[in-house]
Amino acid sequence: MNGRRRGARHGQNTGLVGREPERALLDQTIAAVRMGESRVLLVHGAPGVGKTTLLEYAANSATGMRVLRAAGVESEMELAFATLHQLCAPLLDQLENLPAPQRDALETVFGIRGGTPPERFLVALAVLSLLSDASEKGPLLCVVDDAQWMDRASAQVLGFVARRLLAESVALVFGSREQTQDLLGLPELEVTGLTAEDAHALLTSVTHVQIDQHVRDRFVAETRGNPLALLELPRDLAVSRMAGGFGLLDADTLPGRIEQSFLARIEGLPAQTRLLLLVAAAEPVGDPSLVWRAAERLGVTPATVLAGGTDGLLEFGVRVIFRHPLVRSAVYRSAKEVDRRAVHLALAEVTDAKADPDRRAWHLASAAAAPDEGVAAELERSAGRAQARGGLAAAAAFLQRSVALTIDTSRRAERALMAADASLRAGDIEAARRFADIADRDAQSEFQRVRAHLTRGHITFATGFDNQAPLMLLAAARRLQPFDLDLARETYLIAWGSASFGAANRGSLMAVSQAIRELPAPEGSPRLLDLVLEGFALLITDGRRAALPTLRRAQAALADCPVQELLKWGWAAFGVSPLVWDDLAMPETRARALDEVRTSGAVSDLPVYLHSLGIPIVLSGDLAAAAAVVAEAEAAVDATGVPMAQHTQLLLTAMQGKEAEAMEVIEATIEEAGASGQLNGVATAQWAAAILFNGLARYGLALSAAHAGSESANLIVSQWALPELVEAAARSGDDAAAREALDGLADAAEPCDTDWAQGILARCRALLTDTAAADGLYREAIERLGRTLLHPELARAHLLYGEWLRRERQRAEARIHLRTAYEMFVSIGMEAFAERARRELLATGDHVRERKSSSMSGELTAQEKQIALLVRDGLSNPEVAARLFLSPRTVEWHLRKIFTKLGISSRKQLGDVLSGGEA
Repeated sequence: MNGRRRGARHGQNTGLVGREPERALLDQTIAAVRMGESRVLLVHGAPGVGKTTLLEYAANSATGMRVLRAAGVESEMELAFATLHQLCAPLLDQLENLPAPQRDALETVFGIRGGTPPERFLVALAVLSLLSDASEKGPLLCVVDDAQWMDRASAQVLGFVARRLLAESVALVFGSREQTQDLLGLPELEVTGLTAEDAHALLTSVTHVQIDQHVRDRFVAETRGNPLALLELPRDLAVSRMAGGFGLLDADTLPGRIEQSFLARIEGLPAQTRLLLLVAAAEPVGDPSLVWRAAERLGVTPATVLAGGTDGLLEFGVRVIFRHPLVRSAVYRSAKEVDRRAVHLALAEVTDAKADPDRRAWHLASAAAAPDEGVAAELERSAGRAQARGGLAAAAAFLQRSVALTIDTSRRAERALMAADASLRAGDIEAARRFADIADRDAQSEFQRVRAHLTRGHITFATGFDNQAPLMLLAAARRLQPFDLDLARETYLIAWGSASFGAANRGSLMAVSQAIRELPAPEGSPRLLDLVLEGFALLITDGRRAALPTLRRAQAALADCPVQELLKWGWAAFGVSPLVWDDLAMPETRARALDEVRTSGAVSDLPVYLHSLGIPIVLSGDLAAAAAVVAEAEAAVDATGVPMAQHTQLLLTAMQGKEAEAMEVIEATIEEAGASGQLNGVATAQWAAAILFNGLARYGLALSAAHAGSESANLIVSQWALPELVEAAARSGDDAAAREALDGLADAAEPCDTDWAQGILARCRALLTDTAAADGLYREAIERLGRTLLHPELARAHLLYGEWLRRERQRAEARIHLRTAYEMFVSIGMEAFAERARRELLATGDHVRERKSSSMSGELTAQEKQIALLVRDGLSNPEVAARLFLSPRTVEWHLRKIFTKLGISSRKQLGDVLSGGEA
């Protein structure tokens, strides 16, 4: 409501009083979309201030444009994707134009087809593509009113889409009472009351008696120019009181005062009319047929009600529409509880159990006056359907309500466990704790009680790494063994990971490992889970040599295991390859898992798998590919809101040797990861710092960082930090520290007969070996590392050998290896190590011109860089769009700008202007 008045000054032919700035902004929005741009606007303000009328103004101004509409409904907030379905329903005939994973995702969440629950972010990308595709036929305006009442799944999807619209000829305009969590940060228009002049004009248009100027001024001031208040409140006052100023606004809040005005009008209506309004208020779809059929069950005669009218509070047309959302809330809240239950029961009875089972179940739940097993079972089935559509929040809500309606204690405990799990996966930690406590309280068996404790352990693990989670999970795993050995094994692995990657000390890791060693042998052939679990435990209890046979079997199982099992245990199983020093299997296995994650659309898992693959890519020296991985991971993190440690970024900047940039990332990681107890992140940052400082030849700092990294409970990071520690200690003259680190490295690498392990070990031994043997060790290191994918390690072997040869006064041969190292470092993009090699070359008397690794010409933005690198690597515009959560039209728009900045005209030319080390 915004003060509609025919012929009103300041708003001729608009139906509005005033609102020039607001109308101007909406006009600019529509004009920009007509010109091929995208626009997003969140129109927010208090109830009755005029948001809906402004949205209507925008829709009426969009002549020649397609207008899609949706509105949040308070009673539908638990039904996943309800608002989104309203908005997209007119476009469903265009689903066939979408890529198959996106099409399948939308068909699943809209109930068109069955299938596994799609990732919410794949749904969001599908909606972005759908709107982008629709805009190809002409500009598109999407209007979503009452956004504060959108279901959470729709709000998250539309918030995602709003942040990624750019060049699609689409406007997305929301109306909301407040800035909701999922729409924060969007361009906004705050709607406040009318100016005093316009408020007086609107008040005059609805009062037909002479009112004292002072009284009029007070009324305008106390309504704060709220149009709905100016239109509605005079109805509630007698003419004499209005004219004399008696009985004006009291101390109640303005929305409450407006609602009281509506209540007074409602109370004046006949009983059957009031009952009809209550049916309409409880029915969220606004389906006239459904409302009438439910009303008839309650004895409401349509002819009687229509003859008497509804005092303008309710309109029947294609949809049933209330004059204002405050009318709906006033009707529903003022009704007696017994009447509300009767209305919901009637609505449940006329709702098709096959076509709309979830809404029917929700009505039945609202109609229940006491626990009801039948309704609780319906809600449990609705939760299953919600999960199948990817609506985790909806599933949690159904299950929570199901628990409240369950009378059987054992069944209530079981449903409480399900509700706790669904709430945890939906991100509602407090609800998860509450229902885990209910499950524990109502548990009728030790198995139920143990599962409740297991859920608590998962909650503790999910909310932050600390010393409690491993021990809680360990206790739960032990108690699970008599009931479910497979579940116990899974829990042991999670406990081991919690102890290894979190803040737990090595004592916790040993306790978990010893408990794993006491498990009975698995029946039949061991699975990937069994091999990984046993191998990891043996590492801690018996050492590398004892664990190696089992870890090698786990490595072989990784290569052959089904992708789904790989995805389930990949977070742990990916540690096998580096522990056995297999540089070939490490990227292959992780790339296979990442491909499946991309194909399946499991967007929230993308950051984990991208960073998992990013590390071996950096170690291989392909820094441009690593930069593309970082870019995609950042886009995924931005899209999902799932926090993720930037391990690839840490290692990438350290390898590049860009001190200021690297230290910013390293210090931020140490601070943030340390504060949250993620010591794995701290150790990774220290390892990266050791690489950086070794490249800069600042060996004292490298020694300190490498020593801290080598002390980590994370077996992989501590292993990788040891070569840095040997080099830093040797160059710092700390022979004792160098030899201690070499002993640790020998324990980790010597049992593994791979070129990676033996090459690194030979290189480090050469640093601490006398003249006669060092030469052979360096040559062995170069030969072995030359057979690996690890080009930076090979370049460093040439560098160390060249440095040793120069000190041995073998300058001619030193120049050969130093020149090789220098050229490799420049080609890779390792600037600090390249400068270290250049200085050594100068010391041999060689003349070498300082060269930086070639870089991208032109001034590209970060996003343009990401797109350019992906296109250079052969990805199509739709593939780039999917990787970076953009629409293909936005990618095309960016690509045109990239070509202009780089002075090129084709995709093929990108390979000429982007160097291999560009990041």
